[in-house]
Formats: sequence, structure tokens, C-alpha cells
Amino acid sequence: MSLRLAARFARRELRGGLGGFRIFLACLALGVAAIAAVGSVRSAIEAGLAQEGAALLGGDAEMEFTYRFASEAEQSWMEDTAQAVSEIVDFRSMAVVDRDGQTERGLTQVKAVDSAYPLIGAVALSPEMPLDRALAGRAGLPGAVMERVLIDRLGLAPGEQFRLGTQDFVLMAALTHEPDGAADGFGLGPRTLVLTDDLSESGLLAPGTLFSTKYRLDLPEGTDLATTARDARQKFRDSGLRWTDARNGAPGIAEFVERLGAFLILVGLSGLAVGGVGVSAAVRAYLAGKTGTIATLRTLGADRATIFQTYFLQIGILSGLGILIGLALGGFAPVLLAPLIEARLPVPAEFSLYPGPLAEAAVYGLLTAFLFTLWPLARTEEVRAATLFRDALTSARLLPRPRYLLAVGIGLFLLVGLAAYFSGSARLTLWTTGGLAGALVLLTISALAIRALARAGTPRARGRPAFRWALAAISGPREGAASVVLSLGLGLSVLAAVGQIDGNLRNAISGNLPDVAPSYFFVDIQKDQMDGFSARLDADPAVSRVDSAPMLRGIITQINGKPAREIAGDHWVIQGDRGVTYSAAMPDNTRLTEGEWWPEDYSGPPLVSFAAEEAEEMGLKLGDTLTVNILGRDITAEIASFREVDFSTAGIGFILSMNPSALAGAPHSFIATVYAEEQAEAVILRDLASQFPNITAIRVRDAIDRVSGVLAGLAAAVSYGAGASLLTGFLVLIGAAAAGEAARSYEAAILKTLGAARRRILLSFALRAALLGAAAGIVALAAGILGGWAVATYVLETGFAVIWPSALGIVTAGIVTTLAAGLLFAWRPLAARPAHILRARE
Repeated sequence: MSLRLAARFARRELRGGLGGFRIFLACLALGVAAIAAVGSVRSAIEAGLAQEGAALLGGDAEMEFTYRFASEAEQSWMEDTAQAVSEIVDFRSMAVVDRDGQTERGLTQVKAVDSAYPLIGAVALSPEMPLDRALAGRAGLPGAVMERVLIDRLGLAPGEQFRLGTQDFVLMAALTHEPDGAADGFGLGPRTLVLTDDLSESGLLAPGTLFSTKYRLDLPEGTDLATTARDARQKFRDSGLRWTDARNGAPGIAEFVERLGAFLILVGLSGLAVGGVGVSAAVRAYLAGKTGTIATLRTLGADRATIFQTYFLQIGILSGLGILIGLALGGFAPVLLAPLIEARLPVPAEFSLYPGPLAEAAVYGLLTAFLFTLWPLARTEEVRAATLFRDALTSARLLPRPRYLLAVGIGLFLLVGLAAYFSGSARLTLWTTGGLAGALVLLTISALAIRALARAGTPRARGRPAFRWALAAISGPREGAASVVLSLGLGLSVLAAVGQIDGNLRNAISGNLPDVAPSYFFVDIQKDQMDGFSARLDADPAVSRVDSAPMLRGIITQINGKPAREIAGDHWVIQGDRGVTYSAAMPDNTRLTEGEWWPEDYSGPPLVSFAAEEAEEMGLKLGDTLTVNILGRDITAEIASFREVDFSTAGIGFILSMNPSALAGAPHSFIATVYAEEQAEAVILRDLASQFPNITAIRVRDAIDRVSGVLAGLAAAVSYGAGASLLTGFLVLIGAAAAGEAARSYEAAILKTLGAARRRILLSFALRAALLGAAAGIVALAAGILGGWAVATYVLETGFAVIWPSALGIVTAGIVTTLAAGLLFAWRPLAARPAHILRARE
């Protein structure tokens, strides 16, 4: 028979309405909506970053240098190229407040600016005033503005004084908005704005101190940014220049948004997989109710192809409807909620309907619907003309015919391939796909095992009728144990894995810090201050250990005479500047893995000892040469050895260590870590900050808390995605409970006829729901722990321990969710009259 006839049959079947397909539509729509919404928000942020690139950057282009100001040649080029130039100096320092014999100190990220700042946009202050007036100060003192959090921490108010280094400032206002704040990246302290000229007597910008300079350029209208960037890099290629322009004004944020968005879409795919379980269950239940119709059509001469095409077209039309609903929700929700989302975003976003993410979500939805509906649809071929009884479909063969298996395989390959393409990370996609596949296999096996255990336990439950009825129902095919365990278990598995990964990542960062981490990092210690610095700490019995090292910063520009990126790709070591130290003798805590340390009196060509693990990742070997740009000077050194560098201790660790003569004459400062008893930390900070006001102290615990706050935000974002998966699983549970309502009504009627009380029947319904929920939660917990362990061990490379509060929460969620869904559809079966139900079955 023709496809036209199948289409006619499908159209007539659909006239009956959407009964039985509401959960089908909800599951598919919710999964597609989640992916479309995440993609739309990501596109809105990317569009905002592109449109406001110059405003975010603070100019059309930026030239950044480390440890130094621009040379005369560089400044001359900038003045000839740009209409206006603004110089910014960025560094960390301690803000100090003396009040009533007490001293308060707070770490701050200082931005020293000139009179041209900002070239684009405006700084917002509270109380409102122009920035130049605020920085002019009062009563002969230079002015400054601070972020509110630092003002509150120091107990300051406008008009009061504080100190940076040896220079006093008067606080004029609170800083509420920096137009270029997003481009500044992650900082360890709140922001303070001052004029660069006012720091001339502060001692904070001495040679060798840690600071960076950024020169913002306002270019003439019509300037070709690509050509200008190429000219600047060619002219100053050996100067350590880092160029950024308005084409990507906040590259760090753009990359972060892209990667987080890709990951959240993969999490959304997990939710779509959960919805796929519900879609499959809904199609299976629908086709089971159509067994008589299918058998009748076969009796009238319909062949297998016509039957398959009839229901394939029906499900296809309904899938398209569900996807359209999901696209509408996912596309319009971010637009409607734009004011709320924008208020929580630190960057601009242009909310609109973006075809790209909607098309991506639609493709995911189509392939998921195809994969999860083809299997039950293929079983319609097993219904023969003589099969006019209710359960024919449930007794069909387990696996469909080979051509359908091949189609499922092709669909799965397309889904994984497209996910890898859209996410930009094949490795992450394969990890996600492998985790989902493993979880589905584990949950399927567990569902079969649960039914087998329930069947085996039923005879042993004699004397406890409610418990025995619950076990008998779980062991039967009608209770939908597989649907409950698969749908709820998969959503809980994602949530469990997120909880375990988040908890272990937090433990890896902060869990063992009191035993292994220093109390403080001290930076910007001048060479002539080291004796006094060490004398204060060596005499303190509360100090158990002090490590110090000279510190410079440099950029690896070439490897073996070729651009570093050609050899090492996008490895993190060559992205930006890295710490460089020197040592004549091999430090006591250094262990070489390969090569030899240079003699103490070595004065030959530059040699470098490189971190072993990073060297292996970058493909380096002994004898290779590295060109490192330090303070605008290129130093080419031969790799003489590899050594172990453990960054997990939060102590001093350098990727590069050179022989002293290689860095002779380069201005630099020292860095030190101090290990002390917690009760002595405040006194140590007070004494050292008073004696050496230019030194900056970074409390490790505060830095860890700031990083943990960022991680908490990431974990929350991922948890929202996992929560969508759990919501989809709950919808599947409702669908399974609704589909089994007729069977429970019949069961309740039989039990009532035999004298069972409603309370005992309700207890039986509650027990079966709770047992299935507990089983789903326990299996999901096992899958989540396994997934969390794999990610922690092989991706994050940290230790792993089960986070039990999260684990117990997952099991509890499983019980509560299934109990709620089960009891929701238990009241009508209990209220129905037995006679009415039993007559309908005759």
C-alpha cells in the first residue's frame, strides 16, 4: 500500500486528539526548551560582547605590557596611530586604615589611571560626581574611589583617609560601575581607582614590582583593526606586547561563556535523554492500546510497511509539535526574562531570537525523538492479523529487525557527531555520551534486577499484605518499574554526579589547606628588604616555615625558534605571562626527573629548568630552546633539566627557573610564603605591613574563598541544568503513574471485593512507590558516584571521596518524587466502586 494511504490513516487517528500524548509533548518540549534557552542566552552574551567590544575594553584597542611602562618608541607609535591614548596601571596592594590606635587592612586590586580615562563609557559613583573631581581629592590629599565591599570591610566613609603604600588618600565615593570592568578579568580583591601620578611617592611602582600597564587606544573612524594589530605585533614582536581590540573586547569572558554554554547544552542533552525515556514509554503505551486497531488493519490487508508508516507519521507530527513548543519556550523565555537576566550578568547581552541555537535545539530534539520512538514503533510489525488480544505488543520480540537497529545506530552516530561539532569539544562530548550510555545500561540492568528481587521476595512477605501486594506489583510488567528507574534514575544520576564533582572540587581546593598551605603570600618584596623581612619571621616561634624566591614574569614566545603556539598549541603555559625565578644551587625541595642542575658558578649561555608535567604536555625535551620575553627583552635558554612542580600545595611553584647570570641586571622583586599558626597571622601582617608598606600580603584563605565563590556559581548553573533533567524525570513518572491508573483501579476493585480496607490498599500503593524511588535513588547514587569519580580522577586529576550529604539527598529525592507521583494517581482508584470497574472488564 502507498504512503498516501498511511498518511490518511494517520490523519484519521490524530482526529482523536492528544490523549495519552501530553506527557510525550511535555518531555520533548522541556528538553528542547532547556537547550534552546541555554543556546539563546549564550548567543545573546556573545552578541553583546561583540557589539559592546570597544566599551568593554575601554577603547578600540589595547596594548598591554608586564612589569614595565611603554617605551618611547611604543608611546610614539600609539600617539601617531590613535586619536587619544589612556594609560592604566593595574596591580595588587593593601589598603590600610588607622583608626583609634587600631589598624585595618584589606587586599585591593588598584587601577591607576590618567586624566583621559575612560576613553569610552563612564564611571558611576555614589554619591554621584565626575571621576576627575573625585580623584582630585580634598584638603591637600589625592582622592580615590573604592568598591562598596572594600569600603564596608575597612569601615570607611566618604571623606575619611586610608593609605596605599606610603601615600595617604581620601575616599571620595563608592565605585558602582566600571565601563571596562569585564575586560579586567578575575581579581583577588575589590577595586580601588586612583590617579597614577598620585602614586609617585607610594613606593608601589618600584622597578621589579608586580604590575601591568594597559594602553587604551581611541582609533580614527574606519581603522582596520586586523591591519593595525598586525602592524603593532610586527613592529614590537620582541617586546612582550599583548594586543586586544574591540573585535573581542573581553576574550577571557567570551571563551568562558562559550565553554560553559557548550557544557550546559550537554547537560541539557542529559535532560533530553531523560525525556526520551518518557517519549518511548508514551509511544509504547499508546501502541499497546492500538493493538486491536493494528490487527484489524492487518486483517483488511494492510502490510507491515503501511502499519509502520501510519504510526511513524503520527509520532513524527507529534514530535514536530513538541519540538515547536520547546523552541517557542526556549526562544521567547530569555527575551521575556531579559531584564532579570541582564541584572545578574556582569557583561552586556543583546536578547533576541537567534536562529542558530534554535536550529541546534531542533536537531537535537528530532534525533532524540527518532532514537527513542523508532524502537517501539518497529514492534508494530509483530502484530499479525490473528493477534486480536490486548497484550500482543508486550509479547513481541525484544529487539527490532536489523534495519531498524541500523537506523538507530546511524541516528546515535549523528547525534554524538553533531553534539561534538556544536560543543567544540569532542572529548567532553564523548565523556558525556559515555556517561549517559553507561548510566542507561546500569539503570536498565538495575530495573530488571529490581523486578527479579521483588518477584523473589513476594512469597517471603506473607503476613504483611500491603508489603506483599507492593512487591507483586513491582515484579509485574504493568507497574512500569523500568520507566520509573530509567527516567528518575537518569535525572538523579546527573544531579548526583554534579554534587559529587562539586564537593570534591571544593575539597581539593580547601579541604586540606590548614595542614599544607601557607598562611600568606607576600609579593613585591624588594631585595634590600629581604633581610629585615626574614629577621622578623625567623624570630617568631609561631612561624613554622618561610619560603622565598626571586620573581620575574615573562612570556614564552618561541620554542626551538618557532612561534610557541605552533609547537604547544593552546597550552595554558603559553597563554599570558608566567612566573620566572632563578637559583644558583638546586633548592632543597626540588626533585629533578631528567637532566642536571647547572653548577653554582655557571656563567655560560642561559639554561632553564622546566616543570616536568607541563613539559610532557607541551612535547618538550632536553636540549630544546625556549625564548622568554622578560621586561621587553628576549632571553633564549636551553632546557637543561625537568623537575617536579606541585601546584596543589598552594606554595611557591615556578614553571621556569633559570641560572642567575641569565637574568643579571633585570629589575625584580621577591615573593615569599609564610606558614604560621592562625592566631599569629594578624600580628605578622601588622608588623610586616608597618615596616614595609609597599609589600602586598595575600591571605591564602581569602583567595580560596573567592575562588570557591566562583565555583559555587558554576555548580549552581550546572545544577539548574540537572534540575531540568530531574523535572523531566518527574513528568515521566507522572506519565507512568497515569498510564497505570486503570490497572491500579482494577487491582483496588479486586482487593476491595476480597475485603481489603482502603487504608491498607493506599499503604500498598505508597510502599511500591517508595520502594521504586529508593531503588532509583540508590542506583542513581551509584552511577553518580562512579561518574563523579571518573571526572575527578581523569579530568580534574584530584582525589575523590563520597560527599555523603549530597548522596543522602539524592536517595531522599528519589523516594519523595516517586511517592508524590504515585499518590497523585492513587486517589481515583481508591474512590472507584468495585462493581463499576469489574463490569467494565467483562
